Amino acid sequence: MITSIGLVYGTLFGQNMREYLPFLAVSIVFWTTFSQIVNEGTVAYISSANYIRQISTPRSVFIFQVIWRNTIILAHNFILIVILLVLFGSKDYRTLPLFIPGFILFLLNASWMAMLVALISARFRDLPQIIAAMLQVAFYVTPIIYKPTALNRFKWVVTYNPLTYLISLVRDPLTGVFPSAITWGVGLSLVIVGWAAALFLTGRYSKRIPYWV
Repeated sequence: MITSIGLVYGTLFGQNMREYLPFLAVSIVFWTTFSQIVNEGTVAYISSANYIRQISTPRSVFIFQVIWRNTIILAHNFILIVILLVLFGSKDYRTLPLFIPGFILFLLNASWMAMLVALISARFRDLPQIIAAMLQVAFYVTPIIYKPTALNRFKWVVTYNPLTYLISLVRDPLTGVFPSAITWGVGLSLVIVGWAAALFLTGRYSKRIPYWV
C-alpha cells in the first residue's frame, strides 16, 4: 500500500522517491498507530463493561491494554521502516537517537487521548463514530502523505495543527531531520496539559463508569 501511494503522490508532488518513500512510510505507520489507539480508546471501557461492573479494577488497566496491543502491532510494522532506511539511507544518522524521546512523547500523548475519549465515550455512546470521522478529516489536514512545506497558501493548517508536531516527533529523527524546538515544546506541553486533564476527569468520574457502561 505504501509503495502504491508513494508512487502516485510522489509523482504528483514531484518528490524525490529516495526521500519521499521513507517519509511516507514513517508517517503512515505512526499515524495508523495513533489513530488505532484513539479509536480503540473510545470503546476501552464499553467493551470491558462486564469486567468493570463485576470487578474493582483500576481504570488505567483497560487503557494500557489498548496501548500495549497497538505497540506490539507497531513493532511489527516498524520492520518496513527499517527496510526502507537500509535501502535508501538517512540524510543524517545523528538524528536517530532522538527517536527514543520523540517516541516516548508520542506514546504519552496518544495514551492520554485514549484515556480521555474512553471516559467521554462511556458517557456519550455516539462519540466513537464522531471521533472516527474526525480522525479521517485529521489525516488529510496533517502532513502524512505530503510534506509540511507543500501547503504554501494554507500553511496555517499545518502550523496550528497539534498533530503535525506529534507526528514530527517520531518522523523527523527517522528521516534525518532534527526536530525543531517548537516540535519538542508542543509535544511536551500536550503531555503535561493532556495528562493533567485526563487524570483529573478520570479520577472525578471513575466511580460513575460502571453505571455508564
